Amino acid sequence: MKQDSNSPVGLNENNEILENHEINENTFNEEIKKLHRHDRKMIKGFMKGFGNLIILWLISKKRQHGYEIMTQLHEASPFSNKKMPSASMIYPVLHSLEKKGLIKGTWEHHGKRRVKYYEITREGEESLDRIRKVAAKDKELGRSNIHKEFMEDMFSLK
Repeated sequence: MKQDSNSPVGLNENNEILENHEINENTFNEEIKKLHRHDRKMIKGFMKGFGNLIILWLISKKRQHGYEIMTQLHEASPFSNKKMPSASMIYPVLHSLEKKGLIKGTWEHHGKRRVKYYEITREGEESLDRIRKVAAKDKELGRSNIHKEFMEDMFSLK
């Protein structure tokens, strides 16, 4: 691949390292740091854009509290060498989902601490089902399945 004038020095080397499936996490984190600023920004934007849906989906898998959700998102992020998603990012989403009736929070005592556990409601499950159906509808209608192709190509989901 030819480097253009806008490419950072060493882009070809970065691509080769990122394409090697046997790299360790430290090497991966270092290569993420070396990505061009706009590449990192697009990845972060993608992850933020799906925040509500990912959080609802995580809660549908198991009842959990906000810190558990933050930890899962942090561990799944290619930016794991960065700080954890903040409470100021996660809790407004949880409160919004709860206000819409998609999840339900229940306070529990753990020692001296109170922890709010969230679980998905019937409406939340129905919402996820509707979203799944909309995502599957493109294929049924003979439309281009660009979203599926995108996910398969970008996230190796074949």
